[in-house]
Amino acid sequence: MFPWKKSVAAALGVGLMLGLAMSGFWPQTPLHAVATDRSDSYAMATGPLDNEVEAVYFLDFLTGDLKVVVLARQSTMWAGFFETNVNTALGVDPQKNPKYMMVTGVANLRRAGGSRQQPSSSMCYVAEVTSGKVVAYAVPWSPAMYVANQMQKGPLVQVGVTSFRQGFGATGYVPNAGAGRGR
Repeated sequence: MFPWKKSVAAALGVGLMLGLAMSGFWPQTPLHAVATDRSDSYAMATGPLDNEVEAVYFLDFLTGDLKVVVLARQSTMWAGFFETNVNTALGVDPQKNPKYMMVTGVANLRRAGGSRQQPSSSMCYVAEVTSGKVVAYAVPWSPAMYVANQMQKGPLVQVGVTSFRQGFGATGYVPNAGAGRGR
């Protein structure tokens, strides 16, 4: 009754087969998602440490304690524990009821000084709203220790702190500060 139906079906079939064949040559890009949640006095977020491992970040608003845990390759165990207190870096008095926000983001920082550990692929950013300051932290991460099922513990590495109320760069890195000076 409709002679064009056969040609349309054949064209769709050929297109589908070509698409599937071409997808085998397309570069594979893994998707990574992060999650963030909070309650009145606690925030929680996830972020990648490297291409295969993710960490969970916890911020206690009452104490300023930022803690990070990493699940081991054997999912019933933990492979890493890292922590710091953000009140010190932000110059916050915990008695004055600070108001925190926390998110994670991706960074590609270099390893420092021949260490086996490298900065994680994600940064944890903590902002204190009443002071207008934000601090960035990285997890000192060793993929080799993770693969060898060795426990990793230690303090988080403070990468930078700045103010978002007095203008960016007021207390930290200023982009292009040395540009044009022959450095």
